Amino acid sequence: MKLLRRGERRPDTDPGEVALHARNVQFRWADTPLHWMADEPIASHLINSLNLLLPEGERMFCAAYAEALPFVKDEKLREAMLGFIGQESMHAETHDKVLTEVLAANGIDPAPYVRQAEYLFRKTLGPKEVDGVAQHQMMVERLTIIACLEHFFAYLGDWILNADLEKFGAHPQVADLFRWHGAEEVEHRNVAHDVAVYFGAGYVRRAALMTLVFPIFITLVARGTKFMVHQDPSLPDYGYPRLILRVFGSMWRGALPGVPSLVRSAVSTFQPGYHPESVGSTAQAVAYLAKSPAAQAAAS
Repeated sequence: MKLLRRGERRPDTDPGEVALHARNVQFRWADTPLHWMADEPIASHLINSLNLLLPEGERMFCAAYAEALPFVKDEKLREAMLGFIGQESMHAETHDKVLTEVLAANGIDPAPYVRQAEYLFRKTLGPKEVDGVAQHQMMVERLTIIACLEHFFAYLGDWILNADLEKFGAHPQVADLFRWHGAEEVEHRNVAHDVAVYFGAGYVRRAALMTLVFPIFITLVARGTKFMVHQDPSLPDYGYPRLILRVFGSMWRGALPGVPSLVRSAVSTFQPGYHPESVGSTAQAVAYLAKSPAAQAAAS
């Protein structure tokens, strides 16, 4: 069940198509607690584990789009791709700072996990030394994988815009980090799907890759959470069974998105005619971005 944060409701007016652009943001991370939801340390670690994955993933997104841009003749799509690249570059840079200014400052060494993320996104999913048709098809595979991941990022963005994290003692700066990021994911949610379709990724290819991407994404987040908990001296070093039970508890309390809604979101992509326009509200995303404390701090 989605919860609007206290006193808020979705804006009723759809602004229509919006021009994508990177927003300068400014976060001050001094004295930010590791358990940024004071009442939910496991949920804090799970969401913080995205900081370990996102910078390398988003750099791969930007590199793949830079590779694809010369083949795009549709000026409207090119403009959207350039806006997407700008936003994803800012996301990568911002989350990168969290690794040192929050995680490392609180005794978490992110390097071992980050090295694995680098291998995944630079080697496994990076460009290969092949020619001609094979090279083009591998590029299309990467673009389709990005479309699958962007569906989940839009889903998570919509969730965090509507979740009442303040009732768990959420630190304002960290909550704003993920809401700013989530709002931009909702704002540009159509781009990756449209790019994949433009390059000929049909229903079967998209469905097949989603079947792979969904469990891999969940596994990476679970491993990242375990990695964080293992290094946190204030928590027991839970094995996966006990850790997963505590994650389910956080989901039940509303500090994390629940399994049923996550599965429904994944299954929705298998519907014929699926389009990510149905995920989230552009009006709500734009409204949050207009008042994000980090964006206002950078503008002042």
